[in-house]
Amino acid sequence: MSDTVNNNKKRALSCVQPSGVLTLGNYLGALKNFKAMQDDFECLFAVADLHAITVRQQPANLRAQIYATYALFLAIGLDPDKSTLFIQSHVKEHAALSWLLSCNTQFGEMARMTQFKDKSAKHADNINVGLFSYPVLMAADILLYTPDFVPVGADQKQHLEIARDIAIRFNNNYGDVFKVPEPYIPTKCARVMSLQNPAQKMSKSDENQNAFVSLLDDTDTIIRKFKRAVTDSDNRIICSDDKPGITNLIGIYGAVCGKTNKEVEEEFEGKGYGDFKLAVGETVANELAPIKANYDKYISDKAELERLFRDGAEKARYLANKTYRKAMKKVGFVI
Repeated sequence: MSDTVNNNKKRALSCVQPSGVLTLGNYLGALKNFKAMQDDFECLFAVADLHAITVRQQPANLRAQIYATYALFLAIGLDPDKSTLFIQSHVKEHAALSWLLSCNTQFGEMARMTQFKDKSAKHADNINVGLFSYPVLMAADILLYTPDFVPVGADQKQHLEIARDIAIRFNNNYGDVFKVPEPYIPTKCARVMSLQNPAQKMSKSDENQNAFVSLLDDTDTIIRKFKRAVTDSDNRIICSDDKPGITNLIGIYGAVCGKTNKEVEEEFEGKGYGDFKLAVGETVANELAPIKANYDKYISDKAELERLFRDGAEKARYLANKTYRKAMKKVGFVI
């Protein structure tokens, strides 16, 4: 087995937590780009199930969400013949390398992590060590596979920066082991906000079901949620800082159709919010309908899912083990 599928391609890696059904925001902000990246990069995509347990999970729900997230990878068009699709916990080197990296990471670095502060506030009854140190596991996720690029959004930039810092420190202490990855910021990447509170990012954890669109919502549900989307009393379909609701809808429509904000404004010039909300809802529903149909097909065949993620784990493990053994030897362990 070779190190790469195509030596002329740069390697890229991204991991997605199986914490609830993925949303339209996840799709337009990341997943849609993953599909396009397969032709330009040697890609690895992981279901980051180890990260999910920093907050308490019901075992049956977690298990179902892992299957669901892997099935959604396939449903959006990630191809096991083009990319390596695997489940993080199936590659034991993730947890093992995390310990090596933890011993080369400073307490102060972890204490400064923004998401630790945010999650501690939300889960005050369960501020566990894993919640504190999970950026080190995230660094292990990345560095094991020596990627050239890691797709990142604004909320993940700090995690890639700490992974780069850990890699550089380890290389300086023990010799060249890890490739220091660069951030990959897709040119087409939408930041999708809540349909009910456009000042906040769309989130699957939102208690208001009308605030987000799930990738598995049916057509009627999607259209209903967009009809109920918060806008303003102006009724002009233009992007403006004082019109966050309609600006969000323009961005969503443009991201699905491949149009600029200006082109969307021109298309709906003279039309009202009712017509526009219906058009956005129908467009999103048409985009997601094939994904739901594919998902239903994959999730109903558990044996095929298990075959695919075991094949993916074998490919990922080959790469991960080479890096892990090299790191262990550099530190001084007997291999």
